[in-house]
Amino acid sequence: MSKEITIRFATTGDAELIADLSRKTFYETFGYLNTKENMDKFFNEQFTREELIKEVADPVNIFLLAFDEETPVGYARLREGEKYPEFESRDSIEIGRIYVVNSYIGTGIGQELMRRCIFLAKEMKKEIIWLGVWEKNTRAISFYTKWGFEKFGEHPFMLGDDVQNDWLMKKQLQ
Repeated sequence: MSKEITIRFATTGDAELIADLSRKTFYETFGYLNTKENMDKFFNEQFTREELIKEVADPVNIFLLAFDEETPVGYARLREGEKYPEFESRDSIEIGRIYVVNSYIGTGIGQELMRRCIFLAKEMKKEIIWLGVWEKNTRAISFYTKWGFEKFGEHPFMLGDDVQNDWLMKKQLQ
């Protein structure tokens, strides 16, 4: 890893890069924990390159890209999301995704992406920032807990034909 880590807002011109990075990091993170059939179905039906490209142009999404010099090494997606009763009508934003390429995990890129997400949420006057995380992703749960996120619920997540359980976690900002 070089000393030239940069994080910037993504533009619509980054859509293909984000789609490819999304699929790469998702597979690196979850591929070995799921069947090939369920991963293939998820990638072919829900997490298609075309759908991911469309997300970048959708105004409800904000994407951040992390680079090691010219190499893309991570990204985050913030989005206006669901409002849960636990939020008590307070304004919120979701971290829809935050991923780092496997070879860069532990280098501080995830921390910097999280720092930027929280900064943007505060700048947007959000009172709560929240996310969903697979209950079996203990490394991510530990990371979010260190950032002050607390579990407030659960919801199902379909990965192919496998119904998985995601924890919903939130952090009070104001």
